[in-house]
Amino acid sequence: MLKTVLVTGAGFVGVHIILQLLQKGYNVKVSLRSISSKDKVIDTLKSNGITAFDNLVFFEADLSKDDNWDEAMKGCDYVLSVASPVFMTIPKDEKEAVRPAVEGIVRILKAAGNAGVKRVVMTSNFGAVGFSNKNPNTATTEADWTDPDEKGLSAYEKSKLLAERAAWEFIKKEGGNLEFVTINPVAILGPSLSSHVSGSFGILEHLLDGSMKAIPNIPLNVVDVRDVADLHIRAMTNPDANGQRFIASADGQISMPEIAALLKNKKPNVAKKVSAKTLPNWVIYSGALFNKQAKEGVLLLRMSRNVSNKKAKKILGWTPFSNNEEAILASINSMIKFGLIK
Repeated sequence: MLKTVLVTGAGFVGVHIILQLLQKGYNVKVSLRSISSKDKVIDTLKSNGITAFDNLVFFEADLSKDDNWDEAMKGCDYVLSVASPVFMTIPKDEKEAVRPAVEGIVRILKAAGNAGVKRVVMTSNFGAVGFSNKNPNTATTEADWTDPDEKGLSAYEKSKLLAERAAWEFIKKEGGNLEFVTINPVAILGPSLSSHVSGSFGILEHLLDGSMKAIPNIPLNVVDVRDVADLHIRAMTNPDANGQRFIASADGQISMPEIAALLKNKKPNVAKKVSAKTLPNWVIYSGALFNKQAKEGVLLLRMSRNVSNKKAKKILGWTPFSNNEEAILASINSMIKFGLIK
């Protein structure tokens, strides 16, 4: 009998998950903040090879409200909690970013428990795991947690961290038989199925449009969106995944100057404005004394990018589809395809 999966949201990651689930023959339910987005999602799936939609159903449901969640989860075996509360601008008071994220995941877990769902897989974030490990000789693993009071931690990263903590606390105290897993991706890049891209594409946009006059020597970890989707589905079905966190990252790391060099070498037609200058670290450290963005930059400079993806490989048999360079170039191809490069 076909299993039924609810996917919350159909953004950059969500639509890749929906596509892979349909390709594997699952019954898929999708929650949208506005049902008016439904046609766009269907068009995106059609343009990526889906021809039959009999096993796809949409519900209008918002993370900030109880309405329709019980109905959306009725008959579901699994829930993939991908969507996050949306902000047009990050609130000045970080509590206004944290509260909706925490309330949203707790709402999902309560509704899933009430509906008899077997397992919820939450899309968390590497910000919940690795921003407090400053020792490059020690690999960051799923056993690590970011300190919520870490200097330079952005409101977004903090909201994901505290939402995941709240989720585990709920499972521990009120979860009953509900199984729970988190996926903690690093910067998500790779091919987009539509013009909707992840926030991580902002790094590439700022490089390409020339607004980054000098490039900070900040190392990054990257993961292909197709690998993130694959990891969610593996975590959903593998019996050994219950109660676990999984870091989603390609092997190794890549620095921003290395990304700039890659773009100039492989995509010269769109990389004409990419700066060849590197910003000295001392400039970021000096700026951090009075600038919030520089303070976040200092944290990115200091944190270890020695990130382990061994757990996902060992327990889930996961093998990243793309390396760092391939994921970045696939992102650029999508930006060209959907007119996101000016």
